Amino acid sequence: MRQIVLDTETTGLEPKEGHRIIEIGCVEMIDRRLTGNTFHQYINPERKVDEGALAVHGISNEFLQDKPVFTQVVDDFIEFVKDSELVIHNAPFDIGFLNHELGLISRIKKTMQDYCTVLDTLVMAKKLHPGQRNNLDALCRRYGIDNTNRDLHGALLDSEILADVYLAMTGGQVSLSFTEGGAGASQDGDNIVRLSSQRNRLPVLTPNDEELAEHEKILDLVEKNAGESIWRKMENINA
Repeated sequence: MRQIVLDTETTGLEPKEGHRIIEIGCVEMIDRRLTGNTFHQYINPERKVDEGALAVHGISNEFLQDKPVFTQVVDDFIEFVKDSELVIHNAPFDIGFLNHELGLISRIKKTMQDYCTVLDTLVMAKKLHPGQRNNLDALCRRYGIDNTNRDLHGALLDSEILADVYLAMTGGQVSLSFTEGGAGASQDGDNIVRLSSQRNRLPVLTPNDEELAEHEKILDLVEKNAGESIWRKMENINA
């Protein structure tokens, strides 16, 4: 399965008010593994960036002056994303802007939905964590994703972070560290931590019906995106 995690930055909030895309960032995943293939492009929007938007992403009008316009990069962009599933946080925003840009090009008669399917991780997060904050920074804190470099929004950086968040939300391992200070050992084995055989035994807690239902929801998400889960395979074997 080929997925493209995508983010954009724009001159403002509403394409209906003439706002345009100024940056597109994409990272590729195949079978839930990051391949290292990316698409990243700054774009001259042929208009000024709003002050509010500038405060969010820090991309100035002066920086964008010598960048290509959207019509010059659209073919490479479509070639990169076509026939994939787009993974986007708050997809209506990015898809709305992309469809607006496509609509300004007379030779293109299609929308993004004609090239790709779309998965909205904000909708997914709200189902998993109802009543909680589910923006990208909040999800990074919840799933232990490092976003310390995210002082300003950036399309490529945000798509890389979202890829890690998406894998964590859908049950995929993001990283495994055996560095000093962690709960394991360094590669040379100098930091192995051995627990005393005299330690107190950990209590066994039995999940209630609500917790079991949430567990099943997580397994459903894993199977939707990656096929049958190992957990359910083991349940079937032991049944």
